[in-house]
Amino acid sequence: MRRTYLGELEEMILLMVAILDGEAYGVTVSQQLEQHTGRQLTFGTVHNTLIRLEEKGFVASHLGGATTERGGRRKRFFTLTALGSRALQDVQELRNQLWQMVPPHALQVNGL
Repeated sequence: MRRTYLGELEEMILLMVAILDGEAYGVTVSQQLEQHTGRQLTFGTVHNTLIRLEEKGFVASHLGGATTERGGRRKRFFTLTALGSRALQDVQELRNQLWQMVPPHALQVNGL
C-alpha cells in the first residue's frame, strides 16, 4: 500500500478544511488555526498551502459570490475531496500506531 505523506502544516490545514465543512477559505482557515493552535500564519502561507493541497487532489475549490464587503471580490472556498479524506485517515492511523508503540515510561517526566 502506498502511504500518503503530508507535512505538519498541510495536515493541520487539511484538518481545518474538514472542520470548516464547506466554509473554508484562506481567512477562515488562518483565523481558526490561530484560535485553536495559537499558531499565527500569514494569509499567503495558508493560501499557498491550500493551492498545493488542491494540486495534490486533497481539496477542491470553487469561487463564491462577490460581496460588497469585500469590494466585489469573490472568496475561493475549499472542500475536502475523497483523496484528502483518505489522506487524513491514513495519517491518523499511522500516528495512532506509533503512539501505541511508545513504552509508558518513555513519556514520564522526572524532576519537573
